[in-house]
Amino acid sequence: MKLTLFLLGLLLSSSLFSQIDPSKISTSYKFEEIINNIQRLYVDPVDAKKLTESAIVAMLEELDPHSTYISAEDANEAQSQIDGSFVGIGIRFQIVKDTLMVIATIPGGPSEKLGVLAGDQILMVDGINIAGVGLKNNDVRSKLMGELGSKVLIQVIRQNLRNPLKFTIVRDKIPIFSVDASYMVTPEIGYIKLNSFSRTTVEEVQNSLKDLKSKGMKQLIFDLQGNGGGLLDAAHHLVDEFLSGDKLIVYSEGRSQPRSNLRASRKGLWEDGGLIVLTDEYSASASEIFSGAIQDWDRGLVVGRRTFGKGLVQRPIVLADGSQIRLTIARYYTPTGRFIQKPYEDNKEYKNDLTQRYLNGEFQNADSIKFPDSLKFLTLKTKRTVYGGGGIMPDIFVGLDTSDITDYFGDLVRGGHINNYIITYINKNRANLKITYPNFSIFKNKFICDDVFMDDFFAYVSKEAPDLLFNEKEYLISKKMLQMRLRANIAQDLWSTSESYQIYNDFNEALQKAVVLYKDKTYYNFKLDK
Repeated sequence: MKLTLFLLGLLLSSSLFSQIDPSKISTSYKFEEIINNIQRLYVDPVDAKKLTESAIVAMLEELDPHSTYISAEDANEAQSQIDGSFVGIGIRFQIVKDTLMVIATIPGGPSEKLGVLAGDQILMVDGINIAGVGLKNNDVRSKLMGELGSKVLIQVIRQNLRNPLKFTIVRDKIPIFSVDASYMVTPEIGYIKLNSFSRTTVEEVQNSLKDLKSKGMKQLIFDLQGNGGGLLDAAHHLVDEFLSGDKLIVYSEGRSQPRSNLRASRKGLWEDGGLIVLTDEYSASASEIFSGAIQDWDRGLVVGRRTFGKGLVQRPIVLADGSQIRLTIARYYTPTGRFIQKPYEDNKEYKNDLTQRYLNGEFQNADSIKFPDSLKFLTLKTKRTVYGGGGIMPDIFVGLDTSDITDYFGDLVRGGHINNYIITYINKNRANLKITYPNFSIFKNKFICDDVFMDDFFAYVSKEAPDLLFNEKEYLISKKMLQMRLRANIAQDLWSTSESYQIYNDFNEALQKAVVLYKDKTYYNFKLDK
């Protein structure tokens, strides 16, 4: 009898489902149905949340390379980059030998105000030991970041002090600066390095421009190398500092997004004067909007290497659990109508594009870069030829010089040996360094990595990484580059990122080329707008 009823139930169930029109079943119902069946029947226990997130990622990958999913755990950090600030205690740190070392305090931040110093080693946070426990960067952030106004108790040891020090720090908003460096390269040439486009970017650049103008700047080098982009709105308003009148800066449109024109609308701080924009293969998105607008209007020159090629606009959409999707809603076009997105029909090829460019010789030779005539456009004043369909091609190409990069140098960098040595070196010598080099100018002109210094460095590497054998031949090839990195790291720890760039840029081929273009008047032969 029971068997008969069971079979009857199966028949009724089968009959019921056969009457449902498959076209009337919603995709959300189908997805929920699959998850429910997996949870009920799968041979092993499953994590439904993890399965759902994996399905979302796979679904978005079917659309384009830039529609992405961000978990709730990562969403806050991603938003901090956009907002230009986060809530924390205000330190730059590095983990050295399983110990959390304070590299610098953020000026005006809560740690600086209480007297936390560079070189302090944080042993405990809220009574919990964090030394020698395999601490990771994410662990540090989770312990030191928190709610605005909340308190955290840290215990530190400081060189030459016998007893640990305790600090009760009230967490506060800590700025994330998008301007890494701003200084005068020559008495007339200013330099600004921008790492991203965030909500604070325009104000930061405005302050830099005002400062450089007060120092006599007549020509500007604006460095977007390695800048992966950010907010479209920030790019729009930043370009407005350089273009006059109501010139079109960028326009976008999509299937559900009507065309939107973004124009210059106010008097900018650098509408006159020389302008060279530096780009490379990692300059993307908002960086390409900026460089594309400057190039299309013949406002300045783009110098360096071809940019990444991202011409899609994403909108962040917050989901119920705090996670986000960033969904591509439109394409953007430069003022001449260029769509600079590189093809993405083959996802694997798209991900390997930069590697393929390198293998094709595109990083070394402009002749290796081919654009079809169908993607040819003319700039709006001088009618120079520019191209769409794969990034912004610079007006002046500067190849990547890898002649002084060796495997040995790469091992020193990737192994963290340069950074870790400098932290240890400065922690031992900070007071003497400050006395010997009271300002950066003296340091840059007089500090050298002499034989004694280099012997100490290699002794440190030998002790920390005995398997990394000293390679004299490769060291001599990379000697200048290695010593530059060591000096730049010292400058960053003693002063700031801006000072480290003043050392690093002596080896920045694109910047050095830009200086020559100004000095030998080649820049002005292009007869640009202002």
